[in-house]
Amino acid sequence: MQGKKIAIIGGGPAGLMAADALSGTGHAVTVYDAMPTVSRKFLLAGKSGLNITHSEDYDRFVTRYGTATARLRPALDGFTPADVQRWAADLGTETFTGSSGRVFPTAMKASPLLRAWLRRLEARGVRILTRHRWAGFAENGFVFDMPDGPNIIDCDAALLALGGASWPRLGSDGGWTAWLSGKGVDIAAFRPANCGFDVAWDDGFKERFAGQPVKSVTATSGAGTFPGEFVITRNGIEGSLVYTHAASLRDRLESEDRAALMLDLAPGRSVERLARDLARQDSKASFANRLRKGAGIDGVKIALLRAFAPPAALADPERLARLIKSLPLAVLRPRPIAEAISSAGGIRLDAIDDGYMLKALPGVFAAGEMLDWEAPTGGYLLTACFATGRAAARGMEAWLDR
Repeated sequence: MQGKKIAIIGGGPAGLMAADALSGTGHAVTVYDAMPTVSRKFLLAGKSGLNITHSEDYDRFVTRYGTATARLRPALDGFTPADVQRWAADLGTETFTGSSGRVFPTAMKASPLLRAWLRRLEARGVRILTRHRWAGFAENGFVFDMPDGPNIIDCDAALLALGGASWPRLGSDGGWTAWLSGKGVDIAAFRPANCGFDVAWDDGFKERFAGQPVKSVTATSGAGTFPGEFVITRNGIEGSLVYTHAASLRDRLESEDRAALMLDLAPGRSVERLARDLARQDSKASFANRLRKGAGIDGVKIALLRAFAPPAALADPERLARLIKSLPLAVLRPRPIAEAISSAGGIRLDAIDDGYMLKALPGVFAAGEMLDWEAPTGGYLLTACFATGRAAARGMEAWLDR
């Protein structure tokens, strides 16, 4: 059956992708967003280069969603990384693949892509209403706080695409959880994902090294071993390599109240070679000179050794070599969720059916970061938001036809 009224609540990537998929079906599609403009988080993420997807082997790609992989797989199969690139090209945005395998628009920024996307949606009849904040349910529809006061919107089907709880100043504050819980929807508590961590730096370390990158290292946690770099902050550590391990470190802190990132400060050199080269150094030379000549490390890496290695080990070439290859950097806690790139938690995946409809609320669907899944940065987050938005749109079509 055609010509139904569809409300999409949330104008981020998942909501706009659902509107895109529904825009040619004959239904009247309206997107409601609380902010003055849509997709603010999408735009901010693209300021330093919009990473829309990843080019790695697809069978490897889908494993990045951890325990949610099996549940998300049908949606991802329906809108793969290759489909993301084709979609961008259809909007006039060419892409390229960086050395890390991440895929970016050639122009790097998000704004040209978003402008083209919004023009297409408008041309296809999609209405986008900003400053319309969802304020809960009414007996006959959804309550919205609008510029001219509260109002009730009725529709034949609705998609909730309100995001998680990270970066609340951009609109995704997780305030919707109470309304859904009150309707019997099972919600997992939000937790920070792709976040930094607090570390117990001393004042001298903070003053000297805050803002400095730690480059050319590998880091190991329960997530595995990965090369990369991270940044020292006044509070602790952040950066792409830390985000890769964030879920593992967070979960370890929750279960054991302690966690450490194991750093290899000299990848490519064996323990044996390091021990031999360090033992050859002049014992009268300074510690920094011995490390620079014997291990090829200096600066912040030496400071990390001083901060986390037992003092007695620094004078023993063999013990020092082992610490250079496996230095435990203890973390205290994740940074607050408001600072996180993304969040874990939200609507549990077993609370939605295969069409992304809430089992407790027939006719109401959900997609994107509202759902309880997480993934590392690298294009995985955006791809799953696109894919679940599109899958929810197909679910809405099927439900309305029935």
